[in-house]
Amino acid sequence: MADRRRHHKDLNLVYYGTGNPSTWNPKQRPGDNRWSMTIFARDADTGMAKWVYQMTPHDEWDFDGINEMILADIKVKGADRKALVHFDRNGLGYTLDRETGELLVAEKFDPKVNWTTGVDMDPASANYGRPAVVAKYSTDQNGEDVNSTGICPAALGSKDQQPAAFSPDTGLFYVPTNHVCMDYEPYRVSYTAGQPYVGATLSMYPAPESHGGMGNFIAWDAGEGKIVWSNPEQFSAWGGALATAGGVVFYGTLEGYLKAVDAKSGKELYKFKTPSGIIGNVMTYGHGGKQYVAILSGVGGWAGIGLAAGLTDPQAGLGAVGGYAGLSKYTALGGQLTVFELGN
Repeated sequence: MADRRRHHKDLNLVYYGTGNPSTWNPKQRPGDNRWSMTIFARDADTGMAKWVYQMTPHDEWDFDGINEMILADIKVKGADRKALVHFDRNGLGYTLDRETGELLVAEKFDPKVNWTTGVDMDPASANYGRPAVVAKYSTDQNGEDVNSTGICPAALGSKDQQPAAFSPDTGLFYVPTNHVCMDYEPYRVSYTAGQPYVGATLSMYPAPESHGGMGNFIAWDAGEGKIVWSNPEQFSAWGGALATAGGVVFYGTLEGYLKAVDAKSGKELYKFKTPSGIIGNVMTYGHGGKQYVAILSGVGGWAGIGLAAGLTDPQAGLGAVGGYAGLSKYTALGGQLTVFELGN
């Protein structure tokens, strides 16, 4: 698992998120299952926790909470704040005060997220900071051996491993997202050392009644909790974003395209088809007075597991194989570094 901790030297804090509890059958582990699905801020010298915030108490969908924590000084509802911004698998974009842990914003960064109606933002409430779970999509309330259908997002989340980027020039966050929903049937499972400890059968598919694709690349206002613009993608945008001082944002797609878009409008400026699907992160560097952009292509990851591993059972890969079965028509296996020189 990638190390996604972040250290802030002024506050001497290290930030990271924790993963999901096991099993994936929530009936086998009652309660909030603390401190899974939690953002931690720890003193870098002592390791003591200064603050914690649990995003998805008693996770019922595998909304693992380890995605990157982005530290940025931004305006939140008009006031300057030292913020921590996190795009969770559960489909909510969180903005917290990185010193105190105060929850400032918690909003859906994909419009199809339906497992919750939203987070209680009233500090006086007993449920402050908790998401309200919709009974229809609760795998715990529906019970064991019941197939809960139409849950959005799927277990791979509205965003998974693909890192978002922040531009201090626009004040926006650029997020490669998954636009995917699922059916989820939990079942009782016993623990055996060295064996998978899951306890659920899943199937995944594009978000219904939408653009028909499985991804979006969005610009996000973390101070207001709003999508500024959104570019639809046929498959999940599974490559990390790069925001540049030139007002251009780069990202890769599972079909293998490297795309460059305008940071303010999202307008596509350029695209190049690499030999394989992109799950890597776009990088830029200077050499000899010139700037270069590079991308490693090579399909894989959860979304590309069917193609990468030669799997055909639709429920393999915890349901991802069926959801992304069409990917084989658009790209092939292989690994290649493609480097571009930026012109004047």
